[in-house]
Amino acid sequence: MIFVGGRLPEFTAEESKMLKGSYDFIGINYYTTYYAQNIDANYQSVGFMSDARASWTGERDGIPIGPQAGVKWLYIYPEGISRLLNYTKDQYGNPTIYITENGVDDVNSNASSLKEALNDPIREKSYKDHLKNVLRSINEHGVDVKGFFAWSLMDNYEWGSGYAVRFGLYYVDFKNDLKTIS
Repeated sequence: MIFVGGRLPEFTAEESKMLKGSYDFIGINYYTTYYAQNIDANYQSVGFMSDARASWTGERDGIPIGPQAGVKWLYIYPEGISRLLNYTKDQYGNPTIYITENGVDDVNSNASSLKEALNDPIREKSYKDHLKNVLRSINEHGVDVKGFFAWSLMDNYEWGSGYAVRFGLYYVDFKNDLKTIS
């Protein structure tokens, strides 16, 4: 509570005892990985980004951690999902894990033909590489992963980007609602 002060509720000893071990599974949304470094502990800003007391970047010495997707915050780094799964197992006693979201976007270009839009090698490679890394964690590290959910089934309105990017496994033509397999 040092950093968040009174912004979070406090649990009684009885409530804490009830909560310990009460989950059925851990759901992980994984899209990207960043490099992190400490920032000044006297930083006065209050909020999600400052509470971690770290700065994040997708580059080190000008070299990106992986290829950048359509949105500027998403670097494709499949090895990160394996590292996260292994860490979660080691730190939390091998809980049951579901990957509740994983995906990669591309820019929604109205100039592309339908045939060009359906040619989707970056998304195909990203899913293949992420699933390989999940399987590696299961087989080599014994992580208890029970499921993997792609984001998203079809192109949709993304809260941070609107219709400017596409995450869907299914292509949606937003101009005439034609839905075509991507």
